[in-house]
Amino acid sequence: MDDVKTSAVHYNDKVVRQLSIMAVVWGVIGMLVGVVVASQLAWPELNFDTAWLSFGRLRPLHTNAVIFAFGGSALMGTSYYVVQRTCQTTLFMPKLAAFTFWGWQAVIVAAVITLPLGFTQGKEYAELEWPIDLLITAVWVSYAIVFFGTIGTRKVKHIYVANWFYGAFIIAIALLHVVNNVAIPAGWMKSYSAYAGVQDAMVQWWYGHNAVGFFLTAGFLGMMYYFIPKQAGRPVYSYRLSIVHFWALIFTYMWAGPHHLHYTALPDWTQSLGMVFSLILLAPSWGGMINGIMTLSGAWHKLRDDPILRFLIVSLSFYGMSTFEGPMMAIKTVNALSHYTEWTVGHVHSGALGWVGLVTMGSLYYLVPRLFGKTEMYSKSAIELHFWLATIGIVLYIASMWIAGVMQGLMWRAVNADGTLTYTFVESVKATHPFYVIRVVGGLLFLSGMVVMAWNVLKTAATGRAVNVPVPAVNPAHA
Repeated sequence: MDDVKTSAVHYNDKVVRQLSIMAVVWGVIGMLVGVVVASQLAWPELNFDTAWLSFGRLRPLHTNAVIFAFGGSALMGTSYYVVQRTCQTTLFMPKLAAFTFWGWQAVIVAAVITLPLGFTQGKEYAELEWPIDLLITAVWVSYAIVFFGTIGTRKVKHIYVANWFYGAFIIAIALLHVVNNVAIPAGWMKSYSAYAGVQDAMVQWWYGHNAVGFFLTAGFLGMMYYFIPKQAGRPVYSYRLSIVHFWALIFTYMWAGPHHLHYTALPDWTQSLGMVFSLILLAPSWGGMINGIMTLSGAWHKLRDDPILRFLIVSLSFYGMSTFEGPMMAIKTVNALSHYTEWTVGHVHSGALGWVGLVTMGSLYYLVPRLFGKTEMYSKSAIELHFWLATIGIVLYIASMWIAGVMQGLMWRAVNADGTLTYTFVESVKATHPFYVIRVVGGLLFLSGMVVMAWNVLKTAATGRAVNVPVPAVNPAHA
């Protein structure tokens, strides 16, 4: 029996590979739908007078595909990768981890089928009907069990800050999803919200803005705090700042939702509370941005030759810009100009494309070769091309929407000496049309970059092989 060896424990990277590949696939699909709906605003006849191709049905499909399919798959995949490495243990309950992959893909496929058919709750970022919501809940509870179970069985004492952000994202989204989607079923694909009137609006935007705050911010900050130091080969600039960043952000974000409901039936004190907390939010947001960017101190030269690092650092620039713009737009006097205009669309996409998109792409470019036994991606020049296509596309998109939005706001509030409106609404639509066309061009460039990434990932996976990375032995003195 002396020659019998126990098998080494390996990281469970199969589910990470699956989620990473599907993040890229859904990214292409979600951004393609985004270009279609942007084109419909420029050329309305592109809906072909077909209900399931109409803007009102495809637009929620676009947001769900980009946020939950692309972003969600990337968050699950990277969190499973990071929590194993930082805890030096394999994933807790691997079969449940596999269920989170297949269950999440089932949710996305259900969205792809039901949204174009018109089955919707009509809630922003929470359109999916109650049977799908129940599946989301089951998948999310499983995800939490796997993630926190892995932390609970860790071989090191310390819990790295990236896991704090991932953990907060998982807990907060569970709470938000359950509370906002409380509904009374009225058929297999029809339900009525348990809330009414202004209460429903307030719960929806408590959910809606915190979906941005925890799904599109906290989770991706978990990515940032792991992949920037790894790609730069340097420790995070200030670990103390990262902890302050975490607690300040997590506390403040929860209160900012009412800024979506300025000048509505929501009580004035609630609107003001949302505005104040939105302004406070600038401090922790910029603390995180500074912490990420300053991690490159002494290694700025790497930006010249490393396109992956460029993705990660430029994403932080967009994060800083978006988190300055958001609090500014939450000020009631600014909101009086910006609300209901394309400026809001520009703001959302500077965060979604610039921050979430670029940090995800940079993280996946780091991950994919390691998942397939390669030292680097198949084509470095393709990463360079993708970076410039994405960056130029973002700038065209958000600049056109900023200009269009400010113009719309000014045209809508312009009055003649006798108090009548200077412009009709149709005149503002006509004036906006050229900017809609520019947005389509920007979206096409961004989508083209995503297609280049999909090719590069496919070639890297095809020329590599799935690898089982052993869990390193831990010195008990350091555990």
